[in-house]
Amino acid sequence: MEKKSTIFIAIHGVMTSEVGVISGELELVTTCHDDGVLTLAITYVGAEEWYTLPGEEYRLFDGRDHEVVHRMLVAVLERP
Repeated sequence: MEKKSTIFIAIHGVMTSEVGVISGELELVTTCHDDGVLTLAITYVGAEEWYTLPGEEYRLFDGRDHEVVHRMLVAVLERP
């Protein structure tokens, strides 16, 4: 299992399954499990409550793609 974490600013917000759109200074954590399942969690920086991004189960064909997928998600979520 491998985790990646990035702090970024979401000006227009990020949709979550639990509370709808959140914006501001956020932290995205992606976790790639040994079977390729990718979990996505997001929170306000410094907060204790984590949220999930909408969608069904995410799975990587090759775990080595985790870094690239994580960076792509951050780039999309922080775009103006």
